[in-house]
Amino acid sequence: MQAPSVGGVMLPRGNGQAVRLSRGASLTDFAEKINANPASLVAVMMNLGEMVTATQSVSDETLKLLADEMNYVLEIVSPEEEDRELLESFDIEFGEDEGGEEALVSRPPVVTVMGHVDHGKTRLLDAIRKTNVVAGEAGGITQHIGAYQVSSEVNGEDRKITFIDTPGHEAFTAMRARGAKSTDIAILVVAANDGVMPQTIEALNHAKAAEVPIVVAVNKIDVEGADPTKVRGQLTEFGLVAEEYGGDTMFVDISAKQSLNIEALLEAVVLTADASLDLRANPEQDAQGIAIESHLDRGRGAVSTVLVQRGTLRIGDTVVVGDAYGRVRAMLDDSGQNVQEAGPSTPVLVLGLTNVPGAGDNLLVVDEDRTARQIAEKRAARERNANFARKGVRFSLENLDEALKAGLVQELNLIIKGDASGSVEALESSLLQLDVGEEVDIRILHRGVGAVTESDINLATGSDAIVIGFNVRAAGRAEQMAEREGVDVRYYSVIYQAIEEIEAALKGLLKPEYEEVELGTAEIREIFRSSKLGNIAGVLVRSGEVKRNTKARLLRDGKVIAENLNISGLRRFKDDVTEIREGYEGGINLGNFNDIKIDDVIATYEMREKPRG
Repeated sequence: MQAPSVGGVMLPRGNGQAVRLSRGASLTDFAEKINANPASLVAVMMNLGEMVTATQSVSDETLKLLADEMNYVLEIVSPEEEDRELLESFDIEFGEDEGGEEALVSRPPVVTVMGHVDHGKTRLLDAIRKTNVVAGEAGGITQHIGAYQVSSEVNGEDRKITFIDTPGHEAFTAMRARGAKSTDIAILVVAANDGVMPQTIEALNHAKAAEVPIVVAVNKIDVEGADPTKVRGQLTEFGLVAEEYGGDTMFVDISAKQSLNIEALLEAVVLTADASLDLRANPEQDAQGIAIESHLDRGRGAVSTVLVQRGTLRIGDTVVVGDAYGRVRAMLDDSGQNVQEAGPSTPVLVLGLTNVPGAGDNLLVVDEDRTARQIAEKRAARERNANFARKGVRFSLENLDEALKAGLVQELNLIIKGDASGSVEALESSLLQLDVGEEVDIRILHRGVGAVTESDINLATGSDAIVIGFNVRAAGRAEQMAEREGVDVRYYSVIYQAIEEIEAALKGLLKPEYEEVELGTAEIREIFRSSKLGNIAGVLVRSGEVKRNTKARLLRDGKVIAENLNISGLRRFKDDVTEIREGYEGGINLGNFNDIKIDDVIATYEMREKPRG
């Protein structure tokens, strides 16, 4: 086989040499690796029937086609490996404790609660929080930040335990798996009246894959039909043998509802950590950790809950979290109190980042703002190039089946926006795990936190994607832009509904359904309080018209605060009216719902039957 020749110029022949490229690389990147002219590679691609520019990000398949033609072996560098190489170029070692044994001190265990849906994971987390609220503290825990720390007295010693607040069921596989990576111990919750269920086994497998010790909490021992002994027997089949049966797994019988034996469970966690793990870290080095949860806050900008894994994070530190960076402006603990520093195994809410990082992104402290910016920009560019390398055919969920049958499309491109990074990750992971046969792939082009924006619609227009909004709505002119460009935007508030609808579309099973039609939006300008009716919103109707007895939702900063509300009263001055049109002011009563604030938006809608297909 001869080396490719373009215009009489012989191009280098690979002879089976390996070429390492990142996902979404361009022909120019390829040319640099083999000391060739990028224009020559463009010509080679033309000969292969592919029109590609020298600087365009191209797909893995295109790069492989070129490599095969020139007898090179293509190696696509994984994002994790590429990130490690990036950090090494800045002399940063992530995941290593500095100093010798003498620099390490003990740290609290980090715990994730896992188990089957409806077996009481959330109730257990709430019970643990309540058990640890300081007596007399007004309101107790005031802030949900995705993780919190509690204390337990074990053998006369006060011991701390950190909980990652990501109780999982099947849809939250991603959050469970992510939690396990940053987790020392898993609490497996099994209901004493139900026993081992399919998701119990799935959660158990996640914990085993992460090689973390397991403590079993046998919940609901107070309900009729509870049989803790049966649970012990069932779990023996999966390798979890209770200590009383001669095994090494601690089982604790609890009632989360009645806060029964919660302290015994915490003690079991500490004893398991002491027996199975060497939990130590160096608190003196630059902090490293992981982002647990992130979101956009109206008054504070991008905020992220981070779990410090080693070192100590301090106010004023320059940090990089995924493709976000910034200087730590403030840190809050799970009770909303300002803290100056956070040591190993401590979760804190960090303020001061440039944008919202993803759940599971690593955090590291660097010496200079410039270094932080360079790392973040290179990570963002890598992600952007990988996104640009993906392409497809535009369609909606309704015509997807026809497009599949006609062979017009082999992949479904999605853009996911949600109210928090954990929800987005969970939805993304669940969608990517859908088993829909070999005829179609699902690709997530972009995922982010916050309202659906014009930028998202632009990306969807250029890459023929469907936009999914999870607990968020379109902001500004994005809705009109989507209609104009023919982009399919889907809104969901239940994660299973999104998964089922997309799976049904991929299998051609979508049935006629009711369609939500937006009637109008009204901005709250003032709030009037009535002893008889509760809070009345003084509004300006921004678009369409608001009608009495229609459904409504309340939006705050683009996020859905309340669903399924009812416009129970409408007034213009002192008169009761049936509708208020765009540009007019009036009063809206949302029935028993009173949690409204100035600048909130009331969006009204009605459901109309819409045949699909």
